[in-house]
Amino acid sequence: MILVIDDDKAVRSSLGLLLKNNGYEVATAEDPRQALKLAAELRPELFVLDMNFSRSTSGEEGLELLRRLKSAYPDRPVILITAWGSIPLAVEGMKAGAADFITKPWNNDRFLQSLRTALSLSRQATDARPLPKDRAELEKQFDFTGIVGGNPNLLAVLQTAGRVSATDAPVMIMGESGTGKELIAEAIHRNSERQRGPFVKVNLGGIPTTLFESEMFGHKKGAFTDAVADRIGRFEMADTGTIFLDEIGDLDSKSQVKLLRVLQDRSFEVLGTSRTKTVDFRLITATNRDLEAMVVDGRFREDLFYRINLITLKLPPMRERRDDIPLLATRFVDNLKTIYGRHDLSLSPPALEWLAGLPWPGNVRELKNVVERTVLVSTHDLLDVEDFKSQLDRAPREGSVIDLPAVGTVTLEQLEESMIRKALEFHGSNITKVADSLGLSRGALYRRLEKYGITI
Repeated sequence: MILVIDDDKAVRSSLGLLLKNNGYEVATAEDPRQALKLAAELRPELFVLDMNFSRSTSGEEGLELLRRLKSAYPDRPVILITAWGSIPLAVEGMKAGAADFITKPWNNDRFLQSLRTALSLSRQATDARPLPKDRAELEKQFDFTGIVGGNPNLLAVLQTAGRVSATDAPVMIMGESGTGKELIAEAIHRNSERQRGPFVKVNLGGIPTTLFESEMFGHKKGAFTDAVADRIGRFEMADTGTIFLDEIGDLDSKSQVKLLRVLQDRSFEVLGTSRTKTVDFRLITATNRDLEAMVVDGRFREDLFYRINLITLKLPPMRERRDDIPLLATRFVDNLKTIYGRHDLSLSPPALEWLAGLPWPGNVRELKNVVERTVLVSTHDLLDVEDFKSQLDRAPREGSVIDLPAVGTVTLEQLEESMIRKALEFHGSNITKVADSLGLSRGALYRRLEKYGITI
C-alpha cells in the first residue's frame, strides 16, 4: 500500500493512476490530518509526500508532517515531491529522514525507479536473515572477484555492497586513494540486475570545466570550434547500465549544478541540439575527500550531496586491515608470475611480515606498485626484505635545501612544468602522490598536465 499525500487533486489522481497501473495499491490524502488518520488505519509501506500545502508556502507544514510520519513509522520510506525552486526544502526533508525527493514536473520512469529503490531498501532492512560474515560463505551469494581479503572491516563493506547491489540506490564510496573504490563499484554493478548493461567509468578530476558538458552529455559536429565530429556522452553510454563517477569531490560548482539536473530527471541535451535525451542508469560515485566538510565550507552543493549518498560505503585503509597485506602481496606476485614468465617467484615469510608492518599511505595501489617494481628489479626468485627495501619511495631528507634558479632565468610556468615533471618521476607517475606533494587537487593537476602537454 502506497499513501499519496498532496492537496492538489490533479496530482493525487495522476500519481494514483500511475501507481495502480504499475501494480501498487494506493490511497490518497489531501491534508496532514487525513494523512495521519489513513496512516494509522492502513499502515502503508511507503509515503509519497508533497512538501508544499496551500496553507503553508514555506513548507513547514510538510516538514512537520514528515517528522511525525518518521517518528511514528521510522522503517517506512518517504519520497518527497517538490518544485525545482524548493530543493533547499527537499534537502531539509532528507535531513529529517526522507528516502528521496522528486521535482515537479516529475518523470514517471524516474519516479517509479525511486519508489522501487526505496521499497527494496526498506524490505532488506526488515529482512531478519543476516548475511554470512565469512568471506567464503559470502562468495556463494555474490561475485567479489578481484577484491582480496577477509578482514572484518572489509567484509562489512562487502556485505553492504552485496545487499544494495540488487537495488538501484545511488551509492557513494568513500576512502583514501588506493583503497580499491573502483573495484567495489564494479562489484556492485556485476551483482546487480544491470550486469548485462555497460559499466562506464569517469574520472571527474581529469575533465576540465570547459569540457564537462561535451564529455558527459556529448556534442554534435560543429557545436563548438573543436567539435569536428559527433561525440556520444558518458551518460548516454551508460544507458541501461551503471555510471561510476570517480573523484566527485573535484567537481567545480558550475558542473555540480549540471550534474544535479541530469541526476534529478535522467535527461539532458546534447551540445549543438535542442533535443532532450532520456537515459536509464544507476549512479555510483567515489571520493577521497570529506564531502560533508566541503558542504559546510560551501565547496560542494548540499542538494547534490544528498542526491548521491543514499548508501555510503567507507573503505578501510590498509592500516586498518593489516592481516590482508600478505594475501594481497601474494596475489600480486602470483599475477606477475604469468605476466613476466617468472613462474618460480615467491615471497619469504620475513618479507610478508615486514610488508604487513609498513604504514602504506598509498594503500593497496602503493603495495601493488612496490611489489611490481621489486619483481622487475630483483634477480631473486625468493623475494626477501632487502629486495623490497630498495624499492620503497625515499622521502626527501629533513632540512634539505631547495635550489632555485636565478631570478629572470626562467618563467613561473617553466618552473611549474619542471616541478610537475620531477614530481611525476619521483612518485612513479602516481597522480595522487604527485598532487599531494605539489599541494594541488587531482583535478588541478590534470588541468596542468593538459596545459603543458605532459602525458603519463
